[in-house]
Amino acid sequence: MGFIDTTRAWARRIKRDAMTLWFARAHPQTPWYAKVMGGLVLAYALSPIDLIPDFIPVLGYLDDVILLPVLIWLTVRLLPPQVLAESRHQAEQWMAEQGAKPRSRAGAVAIVLVWLVVALMLSLWVATALG
Repeated sequence: MGFIDTTRAWARRIKRDAMTLWFARAHPQTPWYAKVMGGLVLAYALSPIDLIPDFIPVLGYLDDVILLPVLIWLTVRLLPPQVLAESRHQAEQWMAEQGAKPRSRAGAVAIVLVWLVVALMLSLWVATALG
């Protein structure tokens, strides 16, 4: 298996595990802390807006290549084995039928709010430094 095939398989597993979190958040046996973490990770993963825009050299892709897969992996580890198995099965079925991932408007709103807070803090810092 070559590098390209390995990378594609890894990307499919990450996508499947993101969808696994989607189904696990509604499972009655999912612990509350896994639901909270999963909700936060999903809001970011399914948001059409990135925290670090992709046009920023190098940093723009770090969230897609490193941060997001690590957060998904950590959250999947919080799931009980039975919940994980059932949710993965549902995710695989959904991906076979739908093909595309859903979008999260809540995630997009959260990212916009983070950028607004950063802009506000930066403007206050500049005003204080110049004032």
